[in-house]
Amino acid sequence: MAALDSIQEAIAATVERVGPSVVGLGRGWGLGSGVIIGEGRVLTSAHNLRREEATVIFADERRERAEVLATDSDLDLAVLAADTGDLPAITWEPGERPGLGAPVLALANPGGRGLRVTLGFVSSTERSFRGPRGRRISGAIEHTAVLPRGSSGGPLVDAEGRLLGMNALRLEGGLILAVPATEAVKERTLAMTRGEAAAGLRLGVAVAPPRVARRMRRAVGLPEREGLLVRAVEAGGPAGSAGVERGDLLVAAAGCELAGVDSLYEVLDGLSPGDTLELTVLRGAEERTVTARFETAGAAA
Repeated sequence: MAALDSIQEAIAATVERVGPSVVGLGRGWGLGSGVIIGEGRVLTSAHNLRREEATVIFADERRERAEVLATDSDLDLAVLAADTGDLPAITWEPGERPGLGAPVLALANPGGRGLRVTLGFVSSTERSFRGPRGRRISGAIEHTAVLPRGSSGGPLVDAEGRLLGMNALRLEGGLILAVPATEAVKERTLAMTRGEAAAGLRLGVAVAPPRVARRMRRAVGLPEREGLLVRAVEAGGPAGSAGVERGDLLVAAAGCELAGVDSLYEVLDGLSPGDTLELTVLRGAEERTVTARFETAGAAA
């Protein structure tokens, strides 16, 4: 019993430090959680948001209207601007990544319905998953601290209450994946607190994976070909302005064959505003080359 008492005391001490920083999100359409990272700033998961505003429920039971300051769907993170009052920010001091078996605490306040905390252990440190726009988030922390629906956006912390990650995705079997709170993620988050849009260039298309493209081409009697099937094109975006249309098959970018969406992201990551990108497009049985121009960095899909 002495050991259990020690564990309980340690958890209670951590909750006392971190609990006031944990918030709930709710606006009728769903539930979510978040955490205060600075005066007037709340960090949450981007997939929790549906509008440009949200209701934040603080530990002192205040409800405040929050404005979505900036989002980074590639990291599945968003920063809200809200009156945080005298409530403290969580401690965020990136250091060594937690090792396998390291004890962790996951906290949440689903929809403002009350603080939740669970003890768990790190089961993997190099997991990956896809964010809301399909880009792979690497280095995710997988852990066993089970949390209820509405816990995404809540913090994962160590025994000292320091931020290790942001809980983002619940897996089958109860495991949770958290976006790692690395130095690079912190830098990106601090940029968002200043209202800076997500870095990186967007082509302005929604695509289906190669297996879908092969199946659809086979169904209409066209030769199978590796590539990304364009499901939608953003009006005025780089791809749309270059003449890419819904139903086209993107087979290469900058001379690199597109075996999957990650291949396209790798090419885009090497570009800067003002650059151009040569795309090889298959429309039906006709192959053509078009040039996409990137005038500015932005957050188009």
